[in-house]
Amino acid sequence: MPLNLLKLCVGVTEIEELESWVKDAKAGRDTLDHVTRMFPRRKDEILPSGSLYWVIRGMVLCRQPIASLEPVTGADGIERCRIMFKPQIIAVRPVPKRAFQGWRYLEDADAPPDLPKSGKAEGMPEKLRRELAELGLL
Repeated sequence: MPLNLLKLCVGVTEIEELESWVKDAKAGRDTLDHVTRMFPRRKDEILPSGSLYWVIRGMVLCRQPIASLEPVTGADGIERCRIMFKPQIIAVRPVPKRAFQGWRYLEDADAPPDLPKSGKAEGMPEKLRRELAELGLL
């Protein structure tokens, strides 16, 4: 069972916005990564099949498979971690999550399940998915 990471997706209001960032990266305008201050000590449990679960506006809404974790040094000389992603975003069953700083480990058993690609939620507006999740109906 892979270990995952959980992180706030600051500056994004819906999954579609995050997906547009991935499209921009695939078009060569950006890299498909995120740099964070702390390097996970449990790297071997995260790779090769862990994901980063994104919290968007108070709900865990999607995950992005992690391709690699690389140590980098910033211009200020501080060591950081570059999380490299695979170019896909997978919607998960929305789960409420309060704000926190940095990232957290997320055990696979505690991770929300992926939404089925052909299920009732596909094509449903994100706002409606959020409301249904808050009511415990999704």
